[in-house]
Amino acid sequence: MSISSSASRIHVLSQRLCNQIAAGEVVERPASVVKELLENSLDAGADRIEIDLEQGGVKLVRIRDNGGGIEKDDLPLALSRHATSKIATLEDLEAIASLGFRGEALASISSVSRLSLVSRTAAGNSAWQVQAEGRDMAATLTPAAHPVGTCVEVRDLFFNTPARRKFLKTEQTEFQRIEDMVKRVALSRFGVSFTIQHNQRVVHRFEKAETDSEKTRRVAQVCGPAFIENAVHIDFENNGVRLSGWVSLPTFSRSQQDLQYFYVNGRVIRDKLVAHAIKQAYRDVLFEGRHAAFVLYLELDPAIVDVNVHPTKHEVRFRDGRLIHDFLFSALHRALADVRPADQLPSDNASGFADNTNSLSLSQQTRMPLFSPGAVAYNSRVNPDPVTPQQVHDQLNTYSSFRSGFSPQSSETSPISSNDDDMPPLGYAIAQLHGIYVLAQNAQGLIIVDMHAAHERMTYEHMKLAADAEGIRSQPLLVPLAVAVSEAEADCAEAQHDYLGTLGLTVERLGPETLSVRQIPAILRNANVEQLLRDVLSDLREHGTSDRLQTVRDELLSTMACHGAVRANRQLSIPEMNALLRDMERTERGGQCNHGRPTWRLVSIAELDKSFKRGQ
Repeated sequence: MSISSSASRIHVLSQRLCNQIAAGEVVERPASVVKELLENSLDAGADRIEIDLEQGGVKLVRIRDNGGGIEKDDLPLALSRHATSKIATLEDLEAIASLGFRGEALASISSVSRLSLVSRTAAGNSAWQVQAEGRDMAATLTPAAHPVGTCVEVRDLFFNTPARRKFLKTEQTEFQRIEDMVKRVALSRFGVSFTIQHNQRVVHRFEKAETDSEKTRRVAQVCGPAFIENAVHIDFENNGVRLSGWVSLPTFSRSQQDLQYFYVNGRVIRDKLVAHAIKQAYRDVLFEGRHAAFVLYLELDPAIVDVNVHPTKHEVRFRDGRLIHDFLFSALHRALADVRPADQLPSDNASGFADNTNSLSLSQQTRMPLFSPGAVAYNSRVNPDPVTPQQVHDQLNTYSSFRSGFSPQSSETSPISSNDDDMPPLGYAIAQLHGIYVLAQNAQGLIIVDMHAAHERMTYEHMKLAADAEGIRSQPLLVPLAVAVSEAEADCAEAQHDYLGTLGLTVERLGPETLSVRQIPAILRNANVEQLLRDVLSDLREHGTSDRLQTVRDELLSTMACHGAVRANRQLSIPEMNALLRDMERTERGGQCNHGRPTWRLVSIAELDKSFKRGQ
């Protein structure tokens, strides 16, 4: 490759060109401008932010806040590269608590637009304005009228870089990107009010949210009422790391990853490690090809997370990735497992979506009581002891005794009580429909249960419990399997030897690029061992942990449970139906089958009355 003589000599780039190069990293489109300016407003302590836009932000972006403002003498510096008030030393950089800190945003924006900044501090007698128009940083400073706070006005974005402007989309598309970005920020700062105005019309107004119900209402504003009505609220803390927020029930899934918001210390991020942990938590409860919805907040010591790994600060790096991964997985896995029918039913005093949230603080969750085959009454105040393997076998034996000789004229009746306080969440069985659905009456109305899907989940969870109780049993291979791998994979296997042992795999290194598999989990004796090992090593290198073996094991158990579940057209007696209902109330993830389909649904009395026009 040849270099022209005019460009062959080393020279220092002009300040203007440096800023425009930096703008290429920071300012991709109007939404990038809004993001950087919003972060500055939030870092300044503002609790009221107004956003005015014209032509999708290309003609005008104006952001006004009531933050602390900027001192007069600091205003020209605010438009200089590498000038910031947020960090001063390396120690500050290693424990960043602010959103913006690079000191490049305003300089980059001003190099590709006509920028005006007006600010006043609480101690200042008047406001001052600084302006720059796509040139070197010789900014002009003049007095102005403005309340305490800052107003940044960006006009004619990319007016001096027409090639960049050609890559922008339509006005509506650019506004949509700004709208989505502001919504993400609004979810991270409940104590701040946001107003968005586009072409002189107010499009969104997010009021301050201080109480739990107000926060829930804001989440519903951004994510929709349907999300909040089908979400579980969690709050889990361990060793100084806290995870809180809302996660959707598995039955409320999306075809796209469009309702996924994750924040680390108030900063919205997209991280492979986080995505893997969440996907793993939803592994056997989501329908294939579907995605979970969530709004989650991770709070931890800023010193153990590096946010300075990407120009747009959308990615982070955790000091101990495996610890964070395992923490996220265990918290979400437990939250989803502990959802019971009682948590999914509407409360008696529900008065709108803000009060219908399934609030499940992990420190307050309780389990449904165990069902005794001979019991009829239901006591909601009984908390069971931990389930034992013997109880698992007893329950499996109970299901294996399902009989087919049920007659519609049977004298067996359901123990329905007139007192709703004694009614279990899924009520008591009253009939069976077409040998497929169990119909039950509860305090709210009619419960419809997919008999096969429910029994499949019960059997699957019981089998997993029994397998976990026995632990991972390894089985030696008659002939050790030699696997050719890359040197990096061999290094990983050698370094993770003890961890692989906990998974039931005994792997030894025979050479620089050769591994020998000597033992595998007994339950996976028919699996493709070579491919399994490669997948495990790939996970370990990417995420520091692997759930491949458990995934394959669970897939086998799921298949066995599906074949062992009660089939359609099997007639059940009333006591057998009630036994299924009681077990659903106490079994983890009982609300959906192994493939993610719902196992039951409620048709309320209000819905039935509306269908039959009662009271109209």
